[in-house]
Amino acid sequence: MTRKTRKRSDPRIGKQERYLQPTILLGLRTRPSYGYELIQTIQQFGFVEGNAPPGMIYRHLRQLEQDGLVVSEWKTEGSGPAKRVYSLTEEGREMLAIWIDYLQRQAENLDRFIRLYRKVEDGKDNR
Repeated sequence: MTRKTRKRSDPRIGKQERYLQPTILLGLRTRPSYGYELIQTIQQFGFVEGNAPPGMIYRHLRQLEQDGLVVSEWKTEGSGPAKRVYSLTEEGREMLAIWIDYLQRQAENLDRFIRLYRKVEDGKDNR
């Protein structure tokens, strides 16, 4: 396999954005949050490797707000600059539940796939 083919085919290389929507929704399900804090929270979920690019997160937050899944308001408490705090809407909770159902089915399918692979690999060793 050539280096170029390997890079294109490597499952570890892909869009970081694939699971951003459910991670942001889950992060906000825990509690309302501002962007930087949310970035720290969603990195704990394991779908974003390294530092999540703030621009990408804020772009998703704006889209989620346009879609009615989150709302935001400016907070000026304490010293320092105002912070835009995001909260999950009822529609956002419903979308998160849809994502969880989807991810659960995917996890079950992946588990079945891996068990089949292991079975095939174990059979090879016995030949």
